This record gives sequence, C-alpha cells and structure tokens, in this order.
Amino acid sequence: MTRPPGTSRAAIIGVGELTPVRRTEGATTMGLLARAARLALDDAGLEPGDVDGLFMGPQVGETPQHVPATLAEYLGLAPRAANVVDLGGATGPGMIWRAAATIDAGMAETVLCLVGNHRNPEPVRSPNRNPIREFDVPHGASGANASYAFLKSAHMAAHGTADADYAQIAAISRAHAQDNPAAIFHGTPATLQDVLDSPYIAEPLHLLEIVMPVAGATAVVVVSPERAAALAADGRLPHPPVHLLGAGEKVTHRAMSQAPSLTSGPLRPAIAQAYAQAETGPGGLDVLSLYDCYTVVTALTLEDAGLCPPGGFARWFGERDVSHRGEVTYNPHGGQLGCGQADLAGGMSHAIEAVHQLRGTARGRQHHRADGRPSTALVTGNGATLSEAVALVLRGEGVTA
Repeated sequence: MTRPPGTSRAAIIGVGELTPVRRTEGATTMGLLARAARLALDDAGLEPGDVDGLFMGPQVGETPQHVPATLAEYLGLAPRAANVVDLGGATGPGMIWRAAATIDAGMAETVLCLVGNHRNPEPVRSPNRNPIREFDVPHGASGANASYAFLKSAHMAAHGTADADYAQIAAISRAHAQDNPAAIFHGTPATLQDVLDSPYIAEPLHLLEIVMPVAGATAVVVVSPERAAALAADGRLPHPPVHLLGAGEKVTHRAMSQAPSLTSGPLRPAIAQAYAQAETGPGGLDVLSLYDCYTVVTALTLEDAGLCPPGGFARWFGERDVSHRGEVTYNPHGGQLGCGQADLAGGMSHAIEAVHQLRGTARGRQHHRADGRPSTALVTGNGATLSEAVALVLRGEGVTA
C-alpha cells in the first residue's frame, strides 16, 4: 500500500457477527454468510449494490471450487475484485489488509469480507490432501490439541512457567465473557481452579484451555478513508469509521515438525511490520484483541508483541486490570476461549471486537481512554500450529463517554 506510515490505509465502516451456537442443523454456510453480510451492510448504511469487492474464506461448505463466483451469485453481487483468503485463523485479519490493498490499487471501492461455517451433524468438508499427512499424521503430531500441547510444554521448559500461569488466561477470558451476552460461555464463568481441575486433553493442556468449536459467521465492510469521510459528510455513515494504520503478515511453516521455533512464532515479525506502518509500538496500545485458540497462544503473542519479556506473561496479567475498565483491555468480549471459535470466523471476531471498542459500540464492556483521545488496538490472527500470522493496528476517531 502506498500511503505514508502512520496514516489511514483504509476504513472499516460496517461489521456483522452472528451469535455463536453449538449446532446449526438444517442451516447452510452460505445462508449464515448472507445473514452476516446483511448485518454488516446495515451497520455501514449501505446496500448490496454498493459492494464491488468480495473476499471470503475457503471451503464455504456447499462448494469447494469457484467459491467467489458462487458466493457472489448467491448474494446478488457483481464484484470487480474477488478472491479466497486461506490463512487458517489469520484469514479474517488477512482479508482486511488485502481489502485495503485492493482499494488502494483502484480495483474496488467497497469490499465485503466474509467468513463463517455451519455445524450440522455431518458438516460437508472438502477432501484434505495436505502433504503433512505423509509425515506428521502417522506419528500423531498433527492434531491441534497435540500440537499446541507441544508448544505449551516447550514454553514451560524454556521459561519455568507453571500450569496456573496459563490457566489464569482462560479464567480471565471466561470472566470477560460474562460482559458479553453473545458469548457462548456467557453465564458460565470459570475460576482458575476450575481450569486446573478440568481434565487433560493433551497434557499439559487442560480442557478449559482449549477453544470450543461453534458455528457462526462474520462480515466486515472496508472502504478508503476518503470514501468513509464522504459518506460521513453526507450523513450516510451510522458509526464513526475505524482506520487501518498498519498490517503485517508472515508464514513460516505448515507442519509442526517444520516449525523454526516452539517458543516464538511468525507473529513477531508480523507485529513488528504492523507497528512500523502505524508508527506505534507496544506502549501505544489501548485494546488487545488477540487470537487465543489456546492459552499458550496468548502467552506467546504478548511476548512476540513486546508487551512482556519471554516468560513474563503471568506477571504482566498480574500487574494490571485487563478488563474493559483497565488502562489496557485484553479480549473484553471473552476472546475465543470465552466466545467460542466459529471456525475461521473466530479469527475475524477479534477484528470486529476491536471495531466495536474503537468506535464506542461495545455495549456493557466499552473501554475508554482516561484522556478521551482515540484508542488504538492490536488485532492478531494465527494459523494452524502458529504457522501463519497476521497483525493489524487499528485506530478509532474517539469514543464519547
């Protein structure tokens, strides 16, 4: 993207998110995506005819091929630019900076980004012929739980951290979910001891340190900062825009056996790039909307973001209030550990929560800067076994207390 560092590269003007549920018997993924798209367009004050760019995740469910054309036809769109983004849990944030780049290139003016999945008794999936199955699967190191157990074990061995250090992250997530009526665990808090007492699924990972898969869909509308300003001037923008100031992306491996490190991931360079583009750093953040499929991922992300030294995540949490009432808030919606992971939409939920926080629409959990100045958020996404990573730095235009 050609815009100068520290300036807006694009504006998010609409978001839509379905309330996560455990099962969607009889529903289709495309139907869920259509509902999320309608919510986002309504939120932006736009109509389907305003959309000329379309990004979506892979395996829409009903069609493993020709996904952009199929989804465009289903939604009644005729985009000038369309593509599939496949970065695992980093797909949602990855769409947002790609939408910005597409707009910057003059290929579209209004880009709709969509991810979601149903959870029927027998969900349709495309055949998985990934090469890792030749080497990793026969030895049992391919499953997500087993892989992240390796990461937690390595992190504990390297830094001498304790089981309870990680368990507190899950307890915090459950506590924050109590402020979010849409969270799957709203009404079901979990204490630190609850997490430690939950059974091991893949030692040293406890059940409550692991995301619960759910169904859902999310949508984001991205435009240029100039278009956002024009819509606002015409009175057509229902909410203040949220600006993308910086983005970073990195892919280091796919198979766990090929990971260059078990104690740091591709988020470190991705976040550094996002910081550089935004002309900010860890001290300039107010909202941390961090991908948290497992507790160890939060620990690694805090370290890779420069928010704490290696092994220092437990002390970082212990020294501050990370609820929406604190100076810096961490996953105030509950994150994936509190909200549930709606497949790839789980990653986009972090971007959507950041938008709500930065524009002042996070009802019941709204974070405010003490000085009233616009807030800045770090949004992260991770692919399987920390193989793919995207980081975004977003900033609002101010929140009225």
